[in-house]
Amino acid sequence: MKLPLRPPCLAPSNTRFRKALAPLAMLVGTVLLSGCLRVAVHGDPEAYMDNADSPPGQALRVATYNTSLYENEAGGLVRRLAAQDPEARRIAALLQRTRPDVVLLNEFDYDANGRAADLFQRDYLEVAQPGGGEPLSYRYRYLAPVNTGVPSGLDLDGNGEVGGAGRERGNDAWGYGLHPGQYGMLVLSRHPIDEAGVRTFQQLRWSAMPGARRPVDPVTGASWYPEPVWSQLRLSSKSHWDVPIRSPLGTVHLLAAHPTPPVFDGPENRNGLRNADEIRLWAEYIDPAPAPWICDDRGRCGGLAEDASFVVAGDYNADPSDGDGVAGAMAQLLDHPRVNAGFVPRSEGAVQRAAERSVPRDGDVAAHTGDFGPKAGTLRLDYVLPSADLQVVDGGVFWPRPDQPEAAIAGASDHHLVWLDLKRPE
Repeated sequence: MKLPLRPPCLAPSNTRFRKALAPLAMLVGTVLLSGCLRVAVHGDPEAYMDNADSPPGQALRVATYNTSLYENEAGGLVRRLAAQDPEARRIAALLQRTRPDVVLLNEFDYDANGRAADLFQRDYLEVAQPGGGEPLSYRYRYLAPVNTGVPSGLDLDGNGEVGGAGRERGNDAWGYGLHPGQYGMLVLSRHPIDEAGVRTFQQLRWSAMPGARRPVDPVTGASWYPEPVWSQLRLSSKSHWDVPIRSPLGTVHLLAAHPTPPVFDGPENRNGLRNADEIRLWAEYIDPAPAPWICDDRGRCGGLAEDASFVVAGDYNADPSDGDGVAGAMAQLLDHPRVNAGFVPRSEGAVQRAAERSVPRDGDVAAHTGDFGPKAGTLRLDYVLPSADLQVVDGGVFWPRPDQPEAAIAGASDHHLVWLDLKRPE
């Protein structure tokens, strides 16, 4: 499996700079470990540090990884990480080997104090793991509330009741989840995050989207969601984040999301249609055409600047050619003129697992990023898609063959990490 290893992250080489920041670093470290820092961005967003640990011309490695670090009870992930979880150690080992500069972790439970993120950084990433590499430290991170598990107060699954127990309660949350924050997202970065520039779209309503794919009851022909429900329903099942990162390539906007799976519904296909429109949100956000309907949680409306560099990342639950999603859902991004989708990350492990599953496929199985069992088989669901002004110099999917030593750390999730190395064209 082709995967060049990166040297460990280094502190800034300027001694006077390090000494000047030492008191601040001690203070931040103390607050982080106490679990009381409530701001979304951790680290000093104003500290450019001259990118002293990034030699001129070095590529920016961006990755996405659905870690499956979630629990069905609030606080469960914190307790799990405090107990030295073996799966979290394998995930940390994988990150230590691949050493992304920026990584989006999907399905990492959100807690308001950031305690789970603190523990994962301190007790896992910053500790050399078996099968991994040198300890890995991220100076900056972004985490924020998501819609999963947040009660809507509405009957979203059409069973005539609001809330309930177990799955019924989850179905009536803004995004399916058994507690607020389940299946959350976490951004880790070696480079400063522009906190003032972050935009989130957690509360954007689905009905605000022009031509939204409103689900219809195929028996009655009526809207699946009554008007009072439809007018309130949020588009994003978790959230959509625009996180600007001040990288050696200049400011790069990480467009992070995790659309709902296009299954677990009925003939009205409400989840499949929502998945397609969640993907469409980013397609319209990066389009040069005006988009006054796209209003973030702070009330700022409109899309991304036409000259901005970006990377779309996440588990989009949509395969370009196969699976249960709406036809063409992922093509909204893959075929977008502002997206550089020509380089397709691949792995040898995906080819072998697809052959073992023997599920008929129209697409390129080498590009698949996850294995979802004997019936669903392997699919390409996870993406790192840069803007057209960025050049891809390398990339892949961390999915080794079973006979390779790296396989020991690659099975902590049913998804596999996807990474790209990006540069500015010369």
